[in-house]
Amino acid sequence: MDANEPLKTNQARILVVDDDSMNLSAMGRLLRRQYEILAAPSGERAMEIALSDPKPDLILLDIQMRGMDGFQVLKNLQENSCTRGIPVIFITVMDRMDDFAEGLRAGAVDYIAKPFSPEIVLARIATHLELKKVTAELAEARKLLQLRARTDDAS
Repeated sequence: MDANEPLKTNQARILVVDDDSMNLSAMGRLLRRQYEILAAPSGERAMEIALSDPKPDLILLDIQMRGMDGFQVLKNLQENSCTRGIPVIFITVMDRMDDFAEGLRAGAVDYIAKPFSPEIVLARIATHLELKKVTAELAEARKLLQLRARTDDAS
């Protein structure tokens, strides 16, 4: 499997970003049965993939990478209106409470320390994908209510 080619499914697209090819492979093996997987070996490649269509539904992002690190990738994602809404989960060996807090303050929706538990990774991904889905549904319902309110006001 080419690490940058998604599996052909109708499932959520997960972008895994890590400059260690063994970590990319391990995460791909864990996730590929349930999700469409894209892999990026660098922050720069992650940005290219995140900006392409269709966009990933969630990004698993290592912090410590050569070149553009995870914090810079997250900052770039949040500064771009096209990628701002993609939830990012940091997965990293940085496991001090200060590291967790810094990652969350930077805008990550969650933080998983390596070595990770496969069950924890799968549960957190499922939780954040569901949260993203519900948030999108609420935003759509709000738009419809606003449209109805405007229509009622015009009558």
